[in-house]
Amino acid sequence: MVNRLAGWRGHDVDMSDPRRRARVIDALRSGVVPATGCTEPVSLAFAAARAARLLPVAVERIEGLVSANVMKNGMAVMVPGTEMPGLQVAAALGAIDGDPDAGLGVLNGAGAAGVGRARAMVSEGLVSVGVADVPDQLYAEVVLHGAGHSARVCIAGGHTHVFLEELDGAVVWETARPSPSHTSPATELLRTLTLREVYEIATTAPSEQIDFMLEAERMNRELVEAGLAGHYGLDLGATMMRAASAGLGSDDLTTRMTALTAAASDARMGGAPLPAMTNAGSGNQGITATVPVTMAADHVGATDEQRIRALTLSHLTALYIHASLPVLSAFCAAATAGMGSAAGVAYLLDGRYETVERAVSTMCGDTVGMVCDGAAPSCTLKVASSVGSASRAVVLALAEQRVDGSNGIVCDDVDETIRGLGRLATTSSVATDPQILQIMLGKTRREPGATTQGGGAWSG
Repeated sequence: MVNRLAGWRGHDVDMSDPRRRARVIDALRSGVVPATGCTEPVSLAFAAARAARLLPVAVERIEGLVSANVMKNGMAVMVPGTEMPGLQVAAALGAIDGDPDAGLGVLNGAGAAGVGRARAMVSEGLVSVGVADVPDQLYAEVVLHGAGHSARVCIAGGHTHVFLEELDGAVVWETARPSPSHTSPATELLRTLTLREVYEIATTAPSEQIDFMLEAERMNRELVEAGLAGHYGLDLGATMMRAASAGLGSDDLTTRMTALTAAASDARMGGAPLPAMTNAGSGNQGITATVPVTMAADHVGATDEQRIRALTLSHLTALYIHASLPVLSAFCAAATAGMGSAAGVAYLLDGRYETVERAVSTMCGDTVGMVCDGAAPSCTLKVASSVGSASRAVVLALAEQRVDGSNGIVCDDVDETIRGLGRLATTSSVATDPQILQIMLGKTRREPGATTQGGGAWSG
């Protein structure tokens, strides 16, 4: 692939309204934040940490209620540092050793002693988590009990949006509960964008206004290294690289983008005690929007400014597309994060908006429609599929080809395609999500951490 950014100096396009650009960059800041652990269990952990601050005695028993989507996303994913999956251990660790002021970083400082106590509470049957009868996509409630006291905290509308705190049945703090259809001002703003405007903001904003995006590269690269060095989750990323070394694949840019993104997802889903830079509230989406772009930047020898702009384009594109989707649904949004990375990689390899547009349009005709069947180590397979789709889309875009508007849900206008994708994800979830959760809850119970994996030729 030819690097057409040699001698690159940026694009002479001025935003007509700098205040609007500033608001979009603020939305980027709020949509790309660190989190340690899968964000749905972390939401419950955050509620537990807030409740623990209210409770005047040591916690003895924990009761949790979550929306169906949070239950789906919290059943199988590993909680960092605990070597256990599930919402129960997340709630226990949040209550025992969580930081109530750290938001999605609530579990960052949890130590070995706190982990041991949390695991013991779960093993002794002192923690229960059920499905709440609520219409919300994102809802988490924790009640802590101890020495005759109880503390209750409720979250809705956002992973850390607390709307109610109670102690012994009396309201301590309360704000208006978001409606189930609530959308944030940032999401409303993102919905008014076009892909071309996203591109122009990413390529013309003063670099000092968006250089915080380099932190996404640093943070998610650490997850790549952890995934390659350890045995987390499916160990897909490291296995792909070993297989390439053994001649079962090629060590090229596409393989590296796919395998190293998978390695970061392995670490994330497998419980590595490291934060991820998220996108739209998801660590895997943040990883997917970051790692392929950093690999492409390494490949072309990009400058810091080129990296900043490519990462901004990737993450802002992913946020723009995700703004049309439900917060949580049966639609796997690794695909939309992959559209962001396709935009960022296309930009690094070519620089033109037309190439970015073709790549995003083609992705809409590829892996969209993957179901989200809950956060779990298998998510890394969907992440890898999305990055593979992004690679194919970029290759076609560089050849000035794309899926055209006569194909399926793809329209000639890329923004119309994105809006249609949002309608599809929203309406399809109504029937699909309950079926997925019913299948998951109906499976034979397994011991925490149980696995059917065995050794193999590439198990390392």
